[in-house]
Amino acid sequence: MQPRRIARELALLGLSQLPQSPEKLETQQLSNLILAAVRTMTTEVQDTLVNAAAELQRGSDRLLNSQTRSADLETARAMVEEAIELTQTAINRVGTAVELPELINLANQSEVRSYALQIVSTVTVKRQQLDEQLSQALVDWQVTRLAQIDRDILRIAVAEILFLGIPERVAINEAVELAKRYSGEEGHRFVNGVLRRVTEQIKAAAYPQ
Repeated sequence: MQPRRIARELALLGLSQLPQSPEKLETQQLSNLILAAVRTMTTEVQDTLVNAAAELQRGSDRLLNSQTRSADLETARAMVEEAIELTQTAINRVGTAVELPELINLANQSEVRSYALQIVSTVTVKRQQLDEQLSQALVDWQVTRLAQIDRDILRIAVAEILFLGIPERVAINEAVELAKRYSGEEGHRFVNGVLRRVTEQIKAAAYPQ
């Protein structure tokens, strides 16, 4: 996994722990946020494995019940199918958990932490400017009314475009990937739409007709 992708995820987790109206934060305080984000990732690994074990146990129970408690063939078949689905869910969870230790290892690298810190610092310092840019792109909506996770993802992307020298396409794609992982079912489409409008407005301002 790319170091900067991990850095964005760390930054997102760090931003979620900031107060709504943060005062000027010291570098050490921002570093502590990144450390807390790494710990959040570690907890996620543990939770994922616990959930996988629970799904496997439920699948095993359903399979056993299909053999001993089913009244007819159709009921037994339904129980077996549910057991298979639960087992597949557990396998998917384990697959995710297998990837997370590598992610955590990368998250502890100085390059990753440095960029995550840069993102959090930029979003914190430039928040008003970022929100003004986003407000222009939102149709009949306010930045403050957005779900926090969507708001932070959008802020990260716009900060990368405006202040961190990341190409628009890369920033949008990375934001969409974050939304797929952390936002609601339609979150990634919403994030994509807003950021497309942001880039159009940036280009219009740079090259007025």
